[in-house]
Amino acid sequence: MQVYKFGGASAKDADGVRNIARVVGLKPDGGLLIVVSAMGKTTNALEDLTNAYVDRKDTEEIFNEIKAYHEGIMDGLFEDRNHPVYDEIANTFVEIDWILEEEPHDDYGFIYDQIVSIGELVSTKIVSAYLNHTGLANQWIDARNFIHTDNSYREGQVDWEKTRTSVTAANLSCDNKTYVSQGFIGGTSENFTTTLGREGSDYTAAIFATCLGAKAVTIWKDVPGVLNADPKLFPDTNKYEELSYYEALEMTYYGATVIHPKTIKPLQNACIPLYVKPFSAPTEPGTVIHNIKPAAILPAIIVKSRQSLFSLSTKDHSFITEAHLSSIFKCFSENHIRINLMQNSALTVSVCFDWDERRYKKLIAKLNEDYKVKYNTGLELLTVRHYQKEIILKLVAGKTIYLEQLNRNTAQYVVRGE
Repeated sequence: MQVYKFGGASAKDADGVRNIARVVGLKPDGGLLIVVSAMGKTTNALEDLTNAYVDRKDTEEIFNEIKAYHEGIMDGLFEDRNHPVYDEIANTFVEIDWILEEEPHDDYGFIYDQIVSIGELVSTKIVSAYLNHTGLANQWIDARNFIHTDNSYREGQVDWEKTRTSVTAANLSCDNKTYVSQGFIGGTSENFTTTLGREGSDYTAAIFATCLGAKAVTIWKDVPGVLNADPKLFPDTNKYEELSYYEALEMTYYGATVIHPKTIKPLQNACIPLYVKPFSAPTEPGTVIHNIKPAAILPAIIVKSRQSLFSLSTKDHSFITEAHLSSIFKCFSENHIRINLMQNSALTVSVCFDWDERRYKKLIAKLNEDYKVKYNTGLELLTVRHYQKEIILKLVAGKTIYLEQLNRNTAQYVVRGE
């Protein structure tokens, strides 16, 4: 059994879905589980729909655009509008209609997961139907029946024991069938949908692979493999032929977006290699992440935008102690906000994290109870693994530096561009 994961860019239009079929067709013997993300920018659109609903704004235009986008993809794939997939997709979108008819739930995360998860359900039903339509027999399965989580909406924590039991009981790896399932989503014991965190489809592939004892996981991307920088920001990038699990963990932790940060560890534990390959050239080798000793490699440049920097001090001007740090970490944890960088002095703690307006409001209200809070938004976090001085000087040139931190292997700068 192998696991393939296709992201939204792979399925953004009818040609993308046809290319998925070509890639799948290169493995005619089956024994494949395919994980597919929402199509194109559907997750962003469903987030906009969720926010409009919660804020009691008009949702009709946004929702109609989402439905029309998927209908357009189906029109490009199926010759006959009487194909049953049209009714299947319409019925799936009705689940959102039912939600929009009710008053918004008090828990934004709960609403978010019930609406945004529909993107993965719709995309996988279209992809599964098209593969069957072209003779690539497959079975659609609902990831929520296999990946069990707690009730941490938007950041579902996987119950590994229960998940492993469900996957094992289904005997998915005991035949040469092909299965199509969703990334990003799971289910609670109350049968509500959860999501695993933004861009969590990679993590889904790793979960399935670990529970199946898969031979390998392949993530199909719009890049030739893992690059040492984002090609959209840096024109002269280089591809890694291979990476150790350790180095990949470090890169994803600091924000390298080619792989979701939670993906690597379960694969490392199970010694399952991870391939990152270009979906436009599926026979190219890409990058393999596997069990090799960490070695000196090209510097990796990682840029995270939409960053906030908080500087916290006690209201009575007392020293920052371990007790203060503990309370600050607890506050961030309770609001499901991951700290990207922190630095403390005698009287202040500086914390850099991803901007999220709704979570931010709750966070700052809680922190203001015990601390003076100064903050900046709209910043960037620059990280260079295996840094060289000339690279850093070039990266920060013309930028205002708010915070810098260096260790033996990694340099980080919180900056604002001029």
